Amino acid sequence: MAQLHKQLRPPFCEDDGDDVAAAGEQHKCPPFRPVIFHDGRLVCRPTPLMSLVILLWLPLGALVAFVRIAVGISVPIQIIPRIAPYFGGAVVVHGAPPPAAASGPASGVLFVCTHRTLMDPVVLATVLGRRVAAVTYSISRLSEVLSPIPTVRLTRDRGVDAAQMRAELSRGDVAVCPEGTTCREPFLLRFSALFAELSDRIVPVAMNYRVGLFHPTTARGWKAMDPIFFFMNPRPVYEVTFLNQLPAEETCAAGKSAVDVANYVQRILAAKLGFECTTFTRKDKYRVLAGNDGIVNVKPPPAADPAPWQRRLKEVLGFLLH
Repeated sequence: MAQLHKQLRPPFCEDDGDDVAAAGEQHKCPPFRPVIFHDGRLVCRPTPLMSLVILLWLPLGALVAFVRIAVGISVPIQIIPRIAPYFGGAVVVHGAPPPAAASGPASGVLFVCTHRTLMDPVVLATVLGRRVAAVTYSISRLSEVLSPIPTVRLTRDRGVDAAQMRAELSRGDVAVCPEGTTCREPFLLRFSALFAELSDRIVPVAMNYRVGLFHPTTARGWKAMDPIFFFMNPRPVYEVTFLNQLPAEETCAAGKSAVDVANYVQRILAAKLGFECTTFTRKDKYRVLAGNDGIVNVKPPPAADPAPWQRRLKEVLGFLLH
């Protein structure tokens, strides 16, 4: 964490010691460190020209987002990749997705995805053209209501979460993002090892996206706006790359630990995307960007009692947007 906090400060020169200063040598500046975590919605630098472009695009972008979301909810997910180009988007698929498993106990495939946006499991389901349950945490109720696929809300209780995911796997395919939160830059956060204990039918999926104006993720803002900002971009593009199913010798069935399996999946996904593996976690991200540990349903410090209508309005907005 010391290094992470340090990279957010201006690149001041570091002192090399009194001996160096006494000798009259110039202080050496450390090389720039990459920024891993940052917040805010704008993709481009807000120059005067770009700010004007964004302001002019906002009304049209809101209308375009409404149309795209309405169409995505109303049509079968199987045809979304085919009609996406007509609405200014694109879904690019690499690799061969695994076929649907035969019905039976524990027959579902566990798709382990990199976590780029809230749309990752939805895009995966549209590419597969079949039911895929998404494992979620801290998404808004509004996003759950609008989601065209079933969602499984985690509780951060390892036993309860494992039981829920096993139950979903017995009903069909499940998509999980072991990073636990999104990362905008070409880095992968540390993978939680829970998924490796649940199934030996693990298919890694490298998810990535390209947008031009607005970031569809936030740590401090309203998470319900994430898909809206994604679809407000003039040409949102998603890339889905299916890797081969993990061989039996690389799973817990061969005696490997769950941590080893998770680290292996992280490495092969990072190699496919050209990203870099890190040991940072959701907690690290939210401590830097939001000043908390990223745990939902934490009661805020007591404050003065608001009026009844203000309290009710706050409860409704908090339920829908967070």
